[in-house]
Amino acid sequence: RLSAGDGLLYRYLHDESPDGLAGDEGAFVLCSFWLVDNLIGQGRIETAEELYASLCARASPLGLLSEQINPSTGEFIGNFPQAFSHIGIIASGVNLARAKADANT
Repeated sequence: RLSAGDGLLYRYLHDESPDGLAGDEGAFVLCSFWLVDNLIGQGRIETAEELYASLCARASPLGLLSEQINPSTGEFIGNFPQAFSHIGIIASGVNLARAKADANT
């Protein structure tokens, strides 16, 4: 139910759990990297790698990510740049590299 499409996830359902802030909630980038980690844990390395690549492709020309992405437009919203998103890209990249190395041994 948290899927926003194209591997993007909401951190919560805004309609069911309003946060009191004006405007809509975008897909929370870190949640999508957690999905990459979950797929790795399930042994679905190829699917995790595809999602990881699609998330990395969303970065700005400078390699920056925002806190949230509008799933309809792909526009960055929320805090920019966002440390949580960059922690996710690094952690998931490391996890993916380790899983691929383990699969090759």
